[in-house]
Amino acid sequence: MAELSGAVILVTGGAMGLGEAIARRATSAGASVALLDRNLTAAVRVARDLPGARAYQADVTAVEEMERVCAQIVADFGKLDGAVNNAGIGGEPGAVLECTPKNWGHVIEVNLTGVFNSVRAELPHLLATGGGSIVNVASMAGVLSDYNHPAYTASKHGVVGLTKSVALDYGTKGIRCNALCPSFVKTPMTLAGIKDPKVWEDIGRMHPIGRLVTAEEVAEVATFLLSSRSGGMTGSAHLVDGGVAAH
Repeated sequence: MAELSGAVILVTGGAMGLGEAIARRATSAGASVALLDRNLTAAVRVARDLPGARAYQADVTAVEEMERVCAQIVADFGKLDGAVNNAGIGGEPGAVLECTPKNWGHVIEVNLTGVFNSVRAELPHLLATGGGSIVNVASMAGVLSDYNHPAYTASKHGVVGLTKSVALDYGTKGIRCNALCPSFVKTPMTLAGIKDPKVWEDIGRMHPIGRLVTAEEVAEVATFLLSSRSGGMTGSAHLVDGGVAAH
């Protein structure tokens, strides 16, 4: 089904992991994808494999860079119809007394301020064409919590709150904004932090479906939220967690 046929979609953090999976699924749904990442080489590698895709380099923590790259995307593609703000980091583990101000500041800057900068840069271009759909990738930690990750949890709760604010403020202007909240997914970032296969097995057993959620399953929901099929949905946090939050 080409539910995004003709659409131009921006994906931040699009060079690997969830961002790459979302870019691939959006392309298969008919979209032309702008892959944005700090690692331009990796973004180019993915873009070469996706018909109509282009790669861009920018740091989401720099609002001027996001404004520049969004303007360039519109100059290259002619418009912007939607965005998936996926770029993020995990930070260092540890409870509040072990969470250094440096770690706190870096996680908030990337995960929350980075989404704010991205949305702020994208909105004028979406509004110029009558609206569009924004999907902010939060996390299961955006609605729940976990031990030893105060900065990450706070940042992802903030993404959900920001998503609701955008939905309220711009809903009558044609903008829909939803948060995507996946559970543990095996990506290069999470695999770098969790190397023990036994730990991954234990995490899988936490899921009522009896296994981990896949990047492709998360990408499927992201594509749905970008498309007109979710036209009545905005301001919501959508769990793709294999039922973990049902505990």
